[in-house]
Amino acid sequence: MSTTPRCPSCRRFVTLDTLACPDCGTEMGLQVISRAFIALRGDRASDDGTTWYTCSEREWGCNWLVRDDAPAGRCISCRLTRTRPASDDTIALEKLAKVEEAKRRLMLQIGDLGLPLRPWYATDGGLGFDLLSSRSDGRKVLIGHANGIITIDLAESLDDVREALRVRLGEPYRTILGHLRHEIGHYYQNVLITDDDTWARCRDLFGDERESYRDALARHYKTGAPDGWQESFISEYATMHPWEDFAESFAHYLHIVGTLQTAAAIGMRLDAGASTLRDTDVVPRGTYHDEPIGRVLADWAAMSQGFNRVNRSMGLGDLYPFTITTPVQRKLGFVHELITRAPLTSDEQVALALAPRDPERA
Repeated sequence: MSTTPRCPSCRRFVTLDTLACPDCGTEMGLQVISRAFIALRGDRASDDGTTWYTCSEREWGCNWLVRDDAPAGRCISCRLTRTRPASDDTIALEKLAKVEEAKRRLMLQIGDLGLPLRPWYATDGGLGFDLLSSRSDGRKVLIGHANGIITIDLAESLDDVREALRVRLGEPYRTILGHLRHEIGHYYQNVLITDDDTWARCRDLFGDERESYRDALARHYKTGAPDGWQESFISEYATMHPWEDFAESFAHYLHIVGTLQTAAAIGMRLDAGASTLRDTDVVPRGTYHDEPIGRVLADWAAMSQGFNRVNRSMGLGDLYPFTITTPVQRKLGFVHELITRAPLTSDEQVALALAPRDPERA
């Protein structure tokens, strides 16, 4: 994210999901507006005269704080979960905690980018999550998006399950955060494209999303990606249908800017005098809102090479095993334009987060 979180007591660097400082033991919560950790006194904290309470899901790992005028005792990220395992399904709830952790990271990035977000409980077609477990009752859970609701199979938080699927489907990368970023791309395609001219440009780049999805799905799983797909698509899955091409491009944009922001937050840079990767210094930025897509991708090309070399030195696969061709660059540029067009202010984001529940959807 765009800030470096620290313990409010000893100033030790902590991760975004920390509940208590590993050095001094201070219990803490994340104030999501400032992205700062605040020391807790019991179940509450005070910041600039405002009282914040711990999310009621803290026992399952949520460290976000809830403002005293919020409409519920759960934080905005937890309230976006529409469906979850039963309270007595403790095994599934343990997996839920890992998926919710990834979802909170996604929500922080959405907030950093200033993207509009209307909850499922406040408006028709609003964003929500059905987090289900195929291991609970043996029924298949289809990961996907429909009318604002994103469905995730909690079983994929298990490394062996996810890795088996990754290998079977021939995917170079498969994570829960990756699923979430892809599915929310479907949501934002309809939220951010609001006029005929922009839809026309979108169809020119990605194809006509009005084509039969069912036919495309059957064709993809029968014949696979077309020959030479690497020249125009970021992944094999992106070749299936224009919807999937957009969602994959959106997800990769979030991968790229999120990792560059993290690199900037911890002070990573490439020194041309000491590096064999570049002839000029590369200094990642905390935000690329006012930068062209060319700057984003130039920084990423250099930094991802470095990340890949670090991974290989540990005997791991490349951190970013994808090739960004010129057609893919144009697609990412379109996504960059959509995202950076008139982002919400912090006050506008807070107003959406505090939206009351619609009684008809309660």
